[in-house]
Amino acid sequence: MKTILIVDDEPRTREGVRKVLESWSTGQYRIETASNGIEALDWLKEHDANLLITDIRMPEIGGLDLVERIIELPNPPVVIIISGHPEFDYAQKALQFGVLEYLLKPLDKTKLIKAVETAMKREESKHRIERMEKLVDSKLLDSMGEEDSYSPQVQEAILYLKEHLHEPLTMRDTAEHLHMNASYLSVLFKEQTGITFSDYLTRRRVQRAKELLSSTRLTIADIADQVGYQTAKYFVKVFRSLEGMSPGQYRKTIAHSEETIQ
Repeated sequence: MKTILIVDDEPRTREGVRKVLESWSTGQYRIETASNGIEALDWLKEHDANLLITDIRMPEIGGLDLVERIIELPNPPVVIIISGHPEFDYAQKALQFGVLEYLLKPLDKTKLIKAVETAMKREESKHRIERMEKLVDSKLLDSMGEEDSYSPQVQEAILYLKEHLHEPLTMRDTAEHLHMNASYLSVLFKEQTGITFSDYLTRRRVQRAKELLSSTRLTIADIADQVGYQTAKYFVKVFRSLEGMSPGQYRKTIAHSEETIQ
C-alpha cells in the first residue's frame, strides 16, 4: 500500500489534512503523520513514503531543510509544501528542490486533493522510469539504436549473435560464419558500435537474462544456460560485475518495484 506522510507542527492542520485524505483515498493509501521534521526523519529512516506533505515553517527542522535531507534517501518521496506565508523566496527554493506543489493555508480541499492526485501520478511515473532503467542497458540501447547505420558485415554479425546467444560463442566463430578475418571483424565491430564484440555479447546476454529474471520463474541455473553460460557460478559473477548485484537480488528489486507501482 502506498503511503502519504503529513508533517505539520500545528495539530489542527495536520489532522485536517489527514481526515481529508483518508476520506478521499477510501483506504487505498496509508496516511501517516508527524508533528515535526525530526519525527518525520526518524520515521523515514524505518519506512518508505511515496508522498510527503510538509509545512514549511516548523521548529528545529523546517520544511525546506526536511526536503533537502530526504533527497539523500534511497527512495525519496514526491513532495508537496504547505505554508501560511506566500513568500516568493520560499516558493522559488522549493521548486529548486523539486517540490511538486506549493499550497497556501488555509488549504482548499479541492486544490489539496488535485495536488495529491498529480503527485501520486508523478510518483508512479518515476517508478516506471526507474524500473525501465533497471531493465535496459543504456549503453546497449544506444548501440542498438544505431544498427541501421552499421555496415552489412556488422549487421550480420549482430544477427548471428542474437540467433546463437544461448550457445558458447566467440568472435572467431562469428567471423568464420561470415567468412571474414576475425581481427578485421573485431576492429570493424568496435569502430561502428563503440564497444568490443565480447562486451557487446556480454551485455546482450545479461540483457536477455534480465528479461527472463523479470518475466519468468526460471531458476538462475536455467537462465544461465539459456543465455550461453555453462555454469551458474560464472553467470552470477558476470551479472554482478555489470549490474552491481546478483541475479537473485535483481529479481527481488524488480519484483519490489512492480509491487510499489501496483
